[in-house]
Parts: sequence; structure tokens; C-alpha cells
Amino acid sequence: MRLIDVQVPFFIPLWRRVATVGLCLGWAGFELYLGNTGWAAAFGAIGVYCAHQFFIAFDPAEPPDDR
Repeated sequence: MRLIDVQVPFFIPLWRRVATVGLCLGWAGFELYLGNTGWAAAFGAIGVYCAHQFFIAFDPAEPPDDR
């Protein structure tokens, strides 16, 4: 198990992946607008990580059940 596992069935619908990335990057822009560069960098990094995981490395097939 990874610390941050976004390869879960919850994110199979495209709109959830787009909304998550948009929210993270939007919040980063908001924090940057307020002058909070630390928080902007943190949310920007999370947004970029999610974008990579959701649109480059994402496999929309159901993961196997490990029980």
C-alpha cells in the first residue's frame, strides 16, 4: 500500500479526476494570489502529482481484489 494511493475505483469517472486536479491547481492559484507561496507550492505539487496519476499513469480497469 502506498502513502497516497489515487489508483482507486472512486476515480474511474473522468469528471472526478478533472475536478480533483482543477480544485488542487485552482487552490494553488488562490494561495499564490494571496501571497502564500508555501501553500501555493504544496497545492501545486499535489495538483501536478494528481494530474500525472490520473491522466498518464491511470488504469481505469478495476484493481484486483486482494482479500
